[in-house]
Amino acid sequence: MTATTRVKLSFMMFLEFFIWGAWFVTLGTYLLHNLSASGTQVGVAFLTQSIGAIVAPFIIGLIADRFFSAQKILGVLHLVGAFLLWRASKAPDFDSFYPNILAYMVAYMPTLALVNSIAFRQMQDPQKEFAPIRVLGTLGWIIAGLTIGWLNWEQSNSLQATFVMAAGASALLGLFSFTLPATPPIKRGQSSSLGQMLGLDAIGLLKNRSYLIFFLASIAICVPLAFYYGFTNPFLNEVGMKGAAGVQSLGQVSELLFMLAIPLFFKRLGVKKMLAIGMAAWVLRYLFFAYGDGMGNYWMLILGIVLHGVCYDFFFVTGQIYTDNLAGEQFKSSAQGFITLATYGVGMLVGTLLSGRIFDSYQLTGGTHDWRMIWLIPAAIAAVVLIVFLLFFRERSTATVPTEVAYGSAPSLAEAG
Repeated sequence: MTATTRVKLSFMMFLEFFIWGAWFVTLGTYLLHNLSASGTQVGVAFLTQSIGAIVAPFIIGLIADRFFSAQKILGVLHLVGAFLLWRASKAPDFDSFYPNILAYMVAYMPTLALVNSIAFRQMQDPQKEFAPIRVLGTLGWIIAGLTIGWLNWEQSNSLQATFVMAAGASALLGLFSFTLPATPPIKRGQSSSLGQMLGLDAIGLLKNRSYLIFFLASIAICVPLAFYYGFTNPFLNEVGMKGAAGVQSLGQVSELLFMLAIPLFFKRLGVKKMLAIGMAAWVLRYLFFAYGDGMGNYWMLILGIVLHGVCYDFFFVTGQIYTDNLAGEQFKSSAQGFITLATYGVGMLVGTLLSGRIFDSYQLTGGTHDWRMIWLIPAAIAAVVLIVFLLFFRERSTATVPTEVAYGSAPSLAEAG
């Protein structure tokens, strides 16, 4: 890979995740404060991520893999996305905001796979070349959060500007994409069934009892995960944290560090302990949030954010490794698509709807909330999932760490932290 190509791919990754981080972390706060949305509506807005993830395989499978070069599709999707984000910034209420953000996520979610595809197709040795490029994506997310915090948009009620900023970055990436290295379709003339695009041909993995337990745990743990996505930023702002979006970027720093350490932990701890630690971290994180505050227990809020690396890497990345190991060569891609569909689709669907209702149920007079109860509920859900997992999961084989997983080719669920 030439130095010019490396710089282009790095800039592509930076913008890809800067765009998402620029508006997604503070979405809940924006909807509650600027558009007077209910908690249920906040949940519905975050559900657009799941809808986009379900639609993404069709766009990639039907278009990018067969008809048009990936960099051109990437460019078109981001230009369309820029327009939709700009429209969303002008929406006066939730009813006019929602169609724009739904259409945007349908356009954006396929780009996560496209940027990886474009990057990998230019590499001779992904094990050495991918990590330094992908890390720019995490840096982009961090910079977006720090920018929001530095400009004080949360405290000054100016979060509408996050969508304008994201729209500008999306337009820039849309134009820049047409300068990226050519990445022609790799399945031109081939056909795939609906089941193959959704990863359903890997459903036979569920005959393995332990994998079935892991699969169900993955869906169930996404229910408390949805609470974190939707309501962490509103929570931190309500308890008085300054520059909350910037502080939340510590979660991405943690994720990055633990991602690089995954091969070492995996070798020493094995699958079951890694997954269990990841789930236990979710319980601990929500307990920190439940009993933390903006004064004497401020340290609990910080630790709850920093635990993001353990929460995501130890469960979701380890789960990708475990799935890859069991699937075999024929079903590796299908298996990853299958577990992603289950978590993004089913788990996040239930979680976003439930979290919004819980948020509304614990609203107090004066516009404040009983955050202790709001956070104790997902803590309890995660604890139950952990107990069931420990009782029934059996680690029967030793897994190796695939290069593409160990170095974080799949983004965290929304990179939210």
